[in-house]
Amino acid sequence: MNTAASPASAFGLQGKVAIVTGCGGGLGQGIAQGLAHAGCHVVGVDLKETTETQHLVEAEGRQFLGLSNDISQLPEIDAVIAQAVQTFGHIDVLVNNAGAIRRGDALSFSQADWDEVMDLNIRTVFFFCQAAAKQFVAQKTGGKIINIASMLSFQGGIKVPSYTASKSAVMGLTRLLANEWAGMNINVNALAPGYMATPMSADLRSDAARNQAIIERIPAGRWGTPQDMAGPAVFLASSAADYVQGYTIAVDGGWLSR
Repeated sequence: MNTAASPASAFGLQGKVAIVTGCGGGLGQGIAQGLAHAGCHVVGVDLKETTETQHLVEAEGRQFLGLSNDISQLPEIDAVIAQAVQTFGHIDVLVNNAGAIRRGDALSFSQADWDEVMDLNIRTVFFFCQAAAKQFVAQKTGGKIINIASMLSFQGGIKVPSYTASKSAVMGLTRLLANEWAGMNINVNALAPGYMATPMSADLRSDAARNQAIIERIPAGRWGTPQDMAGPAVFLASSAADYVQGYTIAVDGGWLSR
């Protein structure tokens, strides 16, 4: 951070370009809107419709490039980077938000459910980090990478073996990449959401007993929202976090502190 800058300006992202995967709804949409509010143009990547996210970003006065590349196919990652650079001339931030979850007992969990989750949640995350870092180096600008971990990066959970394994790996990978790339002016950190009210948690929230047990366990007394992710994401994307490296910030209403 430029020590001459005011504390408020350190959080500004005016003119920056952020790639946000899985931005069609849920946490990715909240993060994209938050980054746009802080000044970022957004490259939104999702296999589902991103029109609503586009409207939210453009309502903040920023540009939005929506891409439908299937980033589980590794060549598509390079295509996203190329399209972003062709449109905006550079990239400054990568948010690896796209992810999958499959629920089932460990005794009967299928190889297909294991492979699908691990491929998207950690294999794709690593190679997207790699592609973004190569672009940051080529630009000679440095950049910010924000991976989306989970409270299950810290805990075991139940009935989500591949999700827990992948999100634990995200936290470890975040540390490793920070170790290797900090000297290149590339910051790699992660956010670990707790119980969030998104489509991914719909089944849990529809179970009255389970929903009540979860809320009672959260010190904040409520499920998180996509908007709760915006501020932490803006912080990690900004120059205010220039000396934060390899850290995973829990955004969980206090769940892990219990």
